[in-house]
Amino acid sequence: MSLRNRLARLPAGKFGESSMFGIEPPISVVPPAAAVPARSMTPVTADLPVARSVLDDLRGRMEVMLTRSRRESASDFEPATAAHYPELPFRVEHTALGPLHVRTVKLGGDHRVGRIPVVGARTASNELLALLALDPRLASCEPSSALYLDTETTGLGPGAGTVAFLVGLAYWDESEGLVCEQLLVRQLGEEAPLLARVAERIRAASMLVTFNGKSFDLPVLRARFVMGRAAFPAEPGHLDLVHVARRLHKGRGFGARLGTVEREVLGFVREDDVPSSEVSACYLHFLRTGDTRSLLKVVDHNLWDVVSMAALVALYGEPLEASQLHAEDLVGVARTLRRAGQNERAQRVVETALERGAGAAAIRARAEIAKSRGDKARALADFESLAASVDDPSVRLELAKLYEHHAKDAVRALAVVEAGTGEKEERLAHRAARLTRKVGEKSYKLW
Repeated sequence: MSLRNRLARLPAGKFGESSMFGIEPPISVVPPAAAVPARSMTPVTADLPVARSVLDDLRGRMEVMLTRSRRESASDFEPATAAHYPELPFRVEHTALGPLHVRTVKLGGDHRVGRIPVVGARTASNELLALLALDPRLASCEPSSALYLDTETTGLGPGAGTVAFLVGLAYWDESEGLVCEQLLVRQLGEEAPLLARVAERIRAASMLVTFNGKSFDLPVLRARFVMGRAAFPAEPGHLDLVHVARRLHKGRGFGARLGTVEREVLGFVREDDVPSSEVSACYLHFLRTGDTRSLLKVVDHNLWDVVSMAALVALYGEPLEASQLHAEDLVGVARTLRRAGQNERAQRVVETALERGAGAAAIRARAEIAKSRGDKARALADFESLAASVDDPSVRLELAKLYEHHAKDAVRALAVVEAGTGEKEERLAHRAARLTRKVGEKSYKLW
């Protein structure tokens, strides 16, 4: 009930005992002599004109206040309508499943993300990408038919309530270059056409490329397909770049966040980007108010994600002999190739890293690769060099093993162990006891 209606319902004598709203009450609305006798049900009417005049005055004042409030609300305090906001850059496609909001951006071969042209992703080595991803299945996938995929969601976990409200896709077209397609759920309940388009693109792709998609984007999409009672398409090979980035850039202390990889590896810095943690709030604000301003930043954020993945594929998949990777990143490449069983190739890469000034990290990687190749002499020389320049218990442990089992020098092995190898106490005691026994046996034989 409005304030005006409540005032109209109040009895006239109510304001004879109140001074609310700044109105002074009359001295006596009802004279004592005219007061209602006890037990009398007869209404008092002697001075009602006086009470009514007070009430009328109050109503007049309230009308002025309410009129002024409405006028101010309509001018200074009225929230902006959708007409005041910039348009979202999406066109509407009318499909059998409902409206699909699509934005298409086409990038030519000269487009770069920082210092890396995206066109290199089209001819990237699938064999090298498979080795760096430690996934042999990718060796048969054609990068020129890859589908780059990234989602923006209403939550940070792939639960049933998390909606992928914006899906960024990118694929190569013979004549148009890299085609970036962004699909928006403009309002909840319009997911079906988006999911159908995603399924269509996945079925046409030779491989998927994501950044943390195995843990997040794909589980979210699978859940949405289930909720929509639709069949998720058969997945091609999946190159999740977050795992490659972690392996290659671990030596420099990053790799888990795409923005950091863009800055440190590609040389690209986003301007006025929305943090990933605020993406959901931006979308929910848009749903509540129609305010497109914050959502426009999310759209740009999503496009940057997709295009940056293409640049990373171009960089990671270029010939190692001409690689533009940082020297310490080449150490990560060498270690990954060693894990993939490519010791000879790993040896060549680590030598290149050393030539470019990778330092102690490259020496250790070369020692580990030499040990895997069976070149114990090379490994021993490198671990000796490291032990003389860095205080690292794990280096001393490797050196102790080589002294004991390769050089057959228990004395030097024991000296290294006594300096500390970082092992658990029980294991360390067992190793020291064995070496002490060997030293005693050797002394006995010499005697």
